[in-house]
This record gives sequence, C-alpha cells and structure tokens, in this order.
Amino acid sequence: MKDGFINFNKPSGMTSHDAVNHVRRIFSTRKVGHAGTLDPAACGVLPIAINRATKFIEYLADLDKSYRAEILFGIATDSGDLDGEIIARADNFKMPTADEINAALKNFVGEIEQTPPKFSAIKIHGRKAYDMARKNLDFEMPRRLVKIFRLDLVGLNKNSATIELDCGKGTYVRSLAIDLGERLNLPATLKNLIRLRVGDFNLDNALTLDDIKKIGADCLLPIENCLKHLPRFELDERRIRAFMNGLPTTIHAPDEKVLRIFSGEKFLGVGRIERGELRSSKIIT
Repeated sequence: MKDGFINFNKPSGMTSHDAVNHVRRIFSTRKVGHAGTLDPAACGVLPIAINRATKFIEYLADLDKSYRAEILFGIATDSGDLDGEIIARADNFKMPTADEINAALKNFVGEIEQTPPKFSAIKIHGRKAYDMARKNLDFEMPRRLVKIFRLDLVGLNKNSATIELDCGKGTYVRSLAIDLGERLNLPATLKNLIRLRVGDFNLDNALTLDDIKKIGADCLLPIENCLKHLPRFELDERRIRAFMNGLPTTIHAPDEKVLRIFSGEKFLGVGRIERGELRSSKIIT
C-alpha cells in the first residue's frame, strides 16, 4: 500500500479540496486528505495525506505555521482579501513609513485576540460562516485567542507592505491585515498570501502537481517522520500485539496525551499514557 504524506506546493486559484482530488487521481485512491486548509487565493505548503496517513492528520493540527503576506492599504473588503466586495476606500492617503508599520506590528506579537473573517469555514451554530455570509445573514463571529511568535516587515511598496510571520494554530492572516490597517487608521486587506511552513513541511522542498506525477510514490514522506513533533515512546516487543489490539500495558511514567509508539525501528501508531497505562489511540494498520 502506498501511504505517507506529501509536502504539496498548492498554487493560487486551487482550493484545498481540488488539491486532494488531483492527488486522488494520481495515486488512484480515495483515501486522501489535507491538513490545514489554504484559501483558494493563497499558495504554498499544504500537507496531504495518502491512505493510512489520513488517520494521523489530526496530529498535524497544532503545528506552528509561517507565512509571507502582502497587505494592501487604501481599501477594505468584506472578506479581508481581494476576492471580497470593497466596503471602504481611502483615496490619496499617505502611505505609512517602515517605522510606523514596525511600531504597529509590535502590537500583534504574542497572544492576541482576533475576530476571524465572516467568509471563513468556521462553524457558527453548526453552519459554515461563509455560507451564512453569502446569504447576507446577520451573525457575529466569536473572537479567539491566537499566538503570533514572530512578525517582521520584509518589503514596502507604493501602497502595500509585505510581512512574514510565525504563528500558532487558528491564526487568520486576513484578520491580521484588517487589524493592522485599523492600527494605522487606514482600510487594509490581504493582497497575497504564501504559506512558507507547516511544522517541518517547508516551501523549499514542497512539490508541484507535475513533480508528484513524475516522482510518484517516492515523493511520499513516512508517517512517523511527519510526526516528529510528538514524543517518542519505545514499547517492549512482547507488548506489540496488546497495543495493536487496544489492550493496556502497565507503564510507570507520567500521563502523556500523545506519543509516537515504536518497537525498535517499527512504527506502531500513536498512543497515550493515562493513570499508569499505555493505550493505543491510532494504530498503523
């Protein structure tokens, strides 16, 4: 069975769902999924799981991410990017200086509150926000705490600024663009977005669809290698069958919610330690 993860370089204009469908056709399998949705207009790193790797997508959800974003000043849209309708405009405005932008960016480093865009896949009372927004329904998006670890100004143009950031899960760069504009007293929207990194998946070695077609199964990254952010636990080979069958193994160790379980060089799956017992959460079968 061909299984593993692909470090896919999603092009702008392709949805994450479209990316999955392309990979399904290349590998002739229905068991394909992606980790961390990218907006259609955005490009860059999109981890894609094939076959047995799909069981482990959830363990990529908490990985830190890096982005390069171009923020356009002078207009604001209802979606926070150029796909939306313009809702505010500033003509003949004075472009902020690099010092002014850097001073504003400092306010967004650390744990901050964000309001996600209404045109997003977040569910409100069981319904996706973008479906409700397209129907012009009146609803409020709940604010959320997110973490931004690094935020740097890397380019400045006539009416836009390019920034790079490292952030935690749930961060919306579209919201950051809007909030930065408000801090600078200017309407602003996201013009371009590139995802540079998801955990250890980096843009430098991400593959295009043409690459994947040419390389085939050799482009698949082993499941266990893509879960290196999880602590490793070595299981006695005499307890392999018990682990694979969901039976507990007595362990004198502190509780641990998520562990990569190995026996020698053999990857068995993901497990947890609770009240002195090791149990399987996902097994590699």
